[in-house]
Amino acid sequence: MKKRSVFFLCLFIFSLLLCISAFPQDQTTELKNPVLFRKKLADATLLTNTIESKFNQEKNLSVLSEKILAKGKFYFKKNNMLRWEYTDPFKYLIILNNGKILIRDEEKENQFDARSNKVFAEINSILLGCAQGTLLNDEKKFRSSYFESSNKYLVRMKPEDPQLKDIFSEICIYFDKNDYSVSRLIMNEVCGDYTTINFSAKKLNAPIPDEKFRVQ
Repeated sequence: MKKRSVFFLCLFIFSLLLCISAFPQDQTTELKNPVLFRKKLADATLLTNTIESKFNQEKNLSVLSEKILAKGKFYFKKNNMLRWEYTDPFKYLIILNNGKILIRDEEKENQFDARSNKVFAEINSILLGCAQGTLLNDEKKFRSSYFESSNKYLVRMKPEDPQLKDIFSEICIYFDKNDYSVSRLIMNEVCGDYTTINFSAKKLNAPIPDEKFRVQ
């Protein structure tokens, strides 16, 4: 795989996926009943068959004074289908479909099986866990703490898995209180870099053709 493809795949993956020392904007307090929250989240995800959303991504690198900004569209469809389509400032496409991954960088295209590589298998599991709301159940990989603000729930996840601990210090997932969908993802890396993705204009359970997720 080309170096550029690897860089953008890592940028996409480690967005998710997607906490700095101070909470951004929303003041939060500790959630009193995490068990009830997890049940309601599970119930909501069971009723969510598709997600379509715009996203804005901000990558903060400790070696650069300027942030790396990107935007595009995100699609999810049960079962096990994800599409990340970067539209600005570059064209870049990542599709995951039942363990198969397609990466298109301009006119170049790469395909591979995530299950043939332990790292990519782990990545595939994390991405789908975020979209389907099951990632919070994996206590062997993460230790979670729960907070809330007036309109958001926040789950701060510290990696327990040795491979993940070498890369990330913390993953933060923000959920909208009205529909339990993910509104923001923030990833802190051990090196001090972090990535934020904000989701907007979300559509839940709107028809999305299988063609969007085709990996040939």
